[in-house]
Amino acid sequence: MTTHGTAGEACDGGADEQLPFDVFARSCPSRETLGHVTGRWGALTLGALREDTLRFNELRRRVDGVSEKMLSQTLHALERDGLVHREAQPTNPPRVDYRLTPMGQEITERLMGLIELVEERMPEVLTARRAYDAEQP
Repeated sequence: MTTHGTAGEACDGGADEQLPFDVFARSCPSRETLGHVTGRWGALTLGALREDTLRFNELRRRVDGVSEKMLSQTLHALERDGLVHREAQPTNPPRVDYRLTPMGQEITERLMGLIELVEERMPEVLTARRAYDAEQP
């Protein structure tokens, strides 16, 4: 279970430490992982992998607009965090498949709830944007 400390509380997160993780603490490693999950390319990559194992180019087509470099960096970060599994097949040409780990599936399920809520509320968001823009000089 996650507990949150007070603002400014240190969060070392070392393997031998039993300190609570606190995403609001600057030095807490949970903040970096949250960024990987909720950043534009991380969220879209996880969402694209939620239903199937995909090869790199399949992922790149699914996550419209991501560059090869950015997708590669995103996949490396998600793999390092234990959310994505990379499987290289010794074929010619080489085949590399990406899939969610069980933890990645759990996090993506919750992330998809947020994505679906944002999509459902977009008519209201667009109305709010128009009203805001109309009030600006």
